[in-house]
Amino acid sequence: MKQKRIVVTGAPGTGKTSVINSLEANGYRCFHEVIRSMTAKAKNKGSKKPVSNPLMFVEDPLQFNKNLLSGRVQHYMESKNASDTILFFDRGIPDVLAYMDFFDQPYPAEFEEACRKNQYDSVLILPPWKEIYVSDNERLESYDEAEKLHEQLLDTYQRFGYEPILVPKTSVQERLHFIIEAFNLQ
Repeated sequence: MKQKRIVVTGAPGTGKTSVINSLEANGYRCFHEVIRSMTAKAKNKGSKKPVSNPLMFVEDPLQFNKNLLSGRVQHYMESKNASDTILFFDRGIPDVLAYMDFFDQPYPAEFEEACRKNQYDSVLILPPWKEIYVSDNERLESYDEAEKLHEQLLDTYQRFGYEPILVPKTSVQERLHFIIEAFNLQ
């Protein structure tokens, strides 16, 4: 059976980590998000004033995003050697471009090339959900920004030919069931 690479994405605070953890607890191979530790590290080195853009904490925003892109491409490459047939990713390579576009940060052609060259099979997107949204030390965006980022993520994935599947606003268990049903993972 051919491998299937599935991205789980969405704006901050939509429940992605809970869904990824649930998928993993049910035996699916998951590649975890790399930016939270990068943002925490950058924030600890930088200013303590509150801002929504994690790049405000780094000396070289382009290098920060190159490192993020590299981490996501590395996950994609690692997936090629995995024996699992179903692989989930907590965010995908196009997320880097979506955030850079959202924050009006230019990027070289290599960023778009990485998106075209490393294609996933499906994209699941979790919509903003005010009732569960919580900001924390690494989630810096306001709920309003989360809603705008959702639209940016949709636009970016569609730009690269994806048709994101919207995951309903339900419990983690019901979201897991939705995903299992959507991909016939029984």
